[in-house]
Amino acid sequence: MNSLTVEQIQEIIPHRHPFLLLDRIEDYEPGQYAVGYKAVTYREDFFRGHFPQKAVMPGVLILEALAQTGAVAILSMPENQGKIAFFGGVQKCRFKGMVMPGDTLKLETKIIKSKGPVGVGQATAYVNGKVVVSAELTFMVGE
Repeated sequence: MNSLTVEQIQEIIPHRHPFLLLDRIEDYEPGQYAVGYKAVTYREDFFRGHFPQKAVMPGVLILEALAQTGAVAILSMPENQGKIAFFGGVQKCRFKGMVMPGDTLKLETKIIKSKGPVGVGQATAYVNGKVVVSAELTFMVGE
């Protein structure tokens, strides 16, 4: 298994606090897949407004965490080092559960299509073994 610390993740993808949504990568294979984790704490800035009466992680940020996980797989390829993976689209997205402070998100993104700089990742987020989000994420690698 290939694991990465947050410092090593930052050597691969350009995201930084407060927008880096990965704490660690448990395993990955360049160009194929990545499995990561995000410990969701009440200290996240977005919880101040989403929602003050019931803290729920915004679904778009879960999608972003999944995209960052996929970006580790794509940008760890030698030919993509130093580049950026941009969102191209989101298809077949389903939100099946809420993510709240104290949860640990398990993030899995598998690259299912890739042609030139464009590709698609099958992405799934889990909390306690239950799917909370699934989607196909289209990306484009650029400078």
